[in-house]
Amino acid sequence: MIGRLRGLLAWKQPPYLLIDAHGVGYELEASLTTFQTLPEIGAEVTLLTHLAVREDAHTLYGFASPAERSLFRNLIRVTGIGPRLALLILSGMSVELFGRCVRENDTTSLTRLPGIGKKTAERLIIELRDRIGELGLDPTAVVLPGGRAAAPAINPVDDAISALVALGYKLPEASRMVQSLDTDGLTSEAIIRLALQASVRR
Repeated sequence: MIGRLRGLLAWKQPPYLLIDAHGVGYELEASLTTFQTLPEIGAEVTLLTHLAVREDAHTLYGFASPAERSLFRNLIRVTGIGPRLALLILSGMSVELFGRCVRENDTTSLTRLPGIGKKTAERLIIELRDRIGELGLDPTAVVLPGGRAAAPAINPVDDAISALVALGYKLPEASRMVQSLDTDGLTSEAIIRLALQASVRR
C-alpha cells in the first residue's frame, strides 16, 4: 500500500495531478480542497495517499491532510459512496463542515452536494455519526511543505468548466455554474471551488 508520496508536481488539472518521484510519474486524483494547497508546477509536494484497487483499475488518491484522507476512507465504506462521489463531497464541503452536518443531522446541506439525495444523506449520517469523533477531522493538519499559490492557468474559465465535467456535471450545467461567477483574476481551482460552494448554497 502506498501511504505517502513526495516528489515534484509535474502537472495538474482538477481532479487529476501528476507527481514525479525520482523519475517515476504517479497520477493521482484529488479533491479541490487538496488542489488549493498545491504549490506551483515544478515545486516539491508531499501528499498522503490511498490506493483503490479494482479488477479493471488501480487508482491513487491524494490528500493534503490526515483528516481529509480519514474522511475519504470512511466515506467509501458507506453503502453507495464510491471514490468519485467521495471526492465530490470533499470538494464541495470542508471536513469541518461535513462533521458538523453529521453531528447536527443536517441532511439539507448534504443534499445540496452533487450526487447526494435525501436517502444517501441520511445513510451518511447514520453510518458515520458514531465514528465522526474518532476520524481525526482536523482540517489544519496539512502535510504539504509551505504550498504557495498556484500560477494561473492560461484559460482558467475553460479549465474550470472541464474539471466540473470531469467531476460529473453535464457541460451546460458546468458552464452555467462558472459563468454566474465573477472569475476575474481567479485560478481554475478557485473558480471550481466557488462554483461548488454556490451550488451547495442554492
